Amino acid sequence: MMADQGATAKPRSELALRVVSSLVLAPLVLGATWYGGWPFGLLWLVAAVAVWWEWCGLVDQPSRWTVFALGTVGIVIAALALEFRQSLIAIGVLLATTVLATALAAARREWSGAGVIYSGAVALSPVMLRQDSEWGLVAIVLLFAVVWGTDIAGYFGGRAIGGPKLWPAVSPKKTWSGALSGLALTLVLSVLLGWIAGVRSVVVLALVGIVLSAVSQAGDLFESSMKRHFGAKDSGNLIPGHGGVMDRLDGFIFAAAAALLIGLAHTGLESPSRGLLIW
Repeated sequence: MMADQGATAKPRSELALRVVSSLVLAPLVLGATWYGGWPFGLLWLVAAVAVWWEWCGLVDQPSRWTVFALGTVGIVIAALALEFRQSLIAIGVLLATTVLATALAAARREWSGAGVIYSGAVALSPVMLRQDSEWGLVAIVLLFAVVWGTDIAGYFGGRAIGGPKLWPAVSPKKTWSGALSGLALTLVLSVLLGWIAGVRSVVVLALVGIVLSAVSQAGDLFESSMKRHFGAKDSGNLIPGHGGVMDRLDGFIFAAAAALLIGLAHTGLESPSRGLLIW
């Protein structure tokens, strides 16, 4: 009986921690997103360094501290360059840091280089999208809607419908029904946001939302496969009740990077958020 009570108390305490962490972090993230500018950049810089720390911990190579220090310096410099709207310099610094981290790593070099790109995307992608005064906020809201909508619909849709597993070897709980539910809700949210924001081509925006939802789910699966590869349950324990920062941002990192690339491909560096939203 005592064992049952202890088992029940543990999930409840973890749920309480998750709720408290969310109540603290959600206003911080939403407030910085609304305000933009340096608070938004600082938020994602801190998140990027945290992700880089967790990545280095997962890879666990002999030269961890050297590579972590080098990557952190590079990410900070890139973020500072972006704060002064020097996007090309920021990207160049990130690429140079990737090369150096790969060269200096004592083992698992390809993982070190990939980690710089992955973490750097956290610092650069959302900020580059947010910098446009007209469409930046809408682009970030779209990202949040896509990622959160995909997660929520995927969870409840998968539980309600069930069916074949999406990739059981990597993520045993994810189902095809959950994945498709995420795509469906994302379509609705993208159309709704486009209508509210006055976007002309809502149909194209809905297609963009579906693509970002699929990419977000791919990011989730990537992080799950990475943790399995290195024998880890969570990426870290920086967020009480939630695990690591990577665990919370896996889908967002991929979706934000994809959104930036779509915007850049459409309109270039001048306004990636406009390129993402206006067709």
